[in-house]
Amino acid sequence: MSLTKTNASAATLSKNRTPGAIQSSSGMCATCVDGCIGMCEIGKSAYRGHEVIYPQPFGIITSANEKEYPVDMSHFTILGGIEDPKGIAADSDIALFSNVKVEQRIGNGIKVRMPLVIPGLGSTAIAKNNWEGLAIGAALAGIPLTIGENVCGMDPKSEIVNGKVQHSPELEWRVNLYKEWQQDGYGAIVVQANVEDTNLGVHEYAISKLNVDAVELKWGQGAKNIGGEVKIPDLKKAQLLKERGYVVLPDPFDPIVIKSFENGNFKEFERHSRVGMVSEEAFVARVQELRDLGAKNVFLKTGAYRPLALAQAIKYASKAKIDMLTVDAAGGGTGMSPWRMMNEWGIPEVELHSMLHDYVDILAKKGEHIPDIVMAGGFTFEDHIFKGLSLGAPYVKLIGMARGPLAAAMVGKTLGKRINENDMPVYVGRFGSSKEDVFVTSAEVKEKLGARFADLPTGALGLYTYVERLNQGLRQIMAGSRKFSLEHLSRDDLAALTKEAAEISGIPWVMDVDKDEVTKLLDS
Repeated sequence: MSLTKTNASAATLSKNRTPGAIQSSSGMCATCVDGCIGMCEIGKSAYRGHEVIYPQPFGIITSANEKEYPVDMSHFTILGGIEDPKGIAADSDIALFSNVKVEQRIGNGIKVRMPLVIPGLGSTAIAKNNWEGLAIGAALAGIPLTIGENVCGMDPKSEIVNGKVQHSPELEWRVNLYKEWQQDGYGAIVVQANVEDTNLGVHEYAISKLNVDAVELKWGQGAKNIGGEVKIPDLKKAQLLKERGYVVLPDPFDPIVIKSFENGNFKEFERHSRVGMVSEEAFVARVQELRDLGAKNVFLKTGAYRPLALAQAIKYASKAKIDMLTVDAAGGGTGMSPWRMMNEWGIPEVELHSMLHDYVDILAKKGEHIPDIVMAGGFTFEDHIFKGLSLGAPYVKLIGMARGPLAAAMVGKTLGKRINENDMPVYVGRFGSSKEDVFVTSAEVKEKLGARFADLPTGALGLYTYVERLNQGLRQIMAGSRKFSLEHLSRDDLAALTKEAAEISGIPWVMDVDKDEVTKLLDS
């Protein structure tokens, strides 16, 4: 296991002077020279201090850690067989991968075209700047999309009366954009709330004024164990957010700070959210309040906290009879998370999700309510989806993916700009120079949308095309494992490639798989 790159990273725009000679524990150059201008993280911290805590440049990146964990999903392999297909006739002319069913049903009546959900993308600039692609692409693909925390609070046009939001053009736009492009009732738009959102009455507003059916309470995320953060390059907005109750650093009303900002000594304020405090009684009561307000689906998202906190999330979710629980493993995020925290905090994917399966299994065997479960944390491709669903079977219904879909939407948006500017890069230009040429799903989407295709942002087409690839890829893998619908996926579809992975997950080591059956067959 290699150590985290502790003193130099593209995430903090820092580098070592001697990249070939690094002290393993500190990450410092083997020879730290008097006279160096300070390119490494320590050096940069000497003149920019707390600014270097966060990945940069903020607002145009998503971030994931660089730490290599002892065990990850690559330590499992997918098993296949040659007989007894599940969910289809044992006929080679019928058991085609194109006949694999990957639709899912979650919560109270939510139809999903494939087992994916995009978790909370909230008030960060990168989410706002790509919302057209995300909302329309997810709606066309028929997968749920979650509007993350702090959107109303960050909206300068929000109307707030007696501490409660009455109108937010930003939240209204995000909700309605998804709904306007929804196809045949598939998918759902979900509104999340953290401490500040709850204080502002965001869920009450979303349910009563925006007709949102699904809401999500947020306890945390896999990237960090503190509240959400963003950077604010505008003094007036920083002051507005402080007046609305956010923690803003440095104090935007301090005359010395104002003068320093106006002189250009620093460029951005930091807006921080509060850390939530959880109790079983308050949680159960809040879920009931949301039901009474008219919420058809109440979800919970939690992060990579210690095992007891995971068990509490599962138990409280069961007692409150929520509809879906998302458990996000350590390692990455779409917002501004402290870089060292992102690398060194939280329980990683295989360990956390193995605990998740085992804890849920205990309650299920006692006959207690089990919400639909979502795994999140570093999933990007069809093999990851298959492994996640199988590792968590039979309880995991969806896989949460944020950075992958966001990347697809960003690439689609960028290519649309290049097409409009008649400036196609060589790497892409070989496919053509129009939207129809470049995006392979264009004909299919055009047939579906008709004249409306002309209004379709290329960011949305990028996301839709990425999901289409995941859809076909997942069906191919499932057919290879002779599983022709999602309910037949099981932990038996995986083998651990190392004994450590087997010990952590309870998935058999590959050399022990089918051992008894093999012996019985060969001895017969």
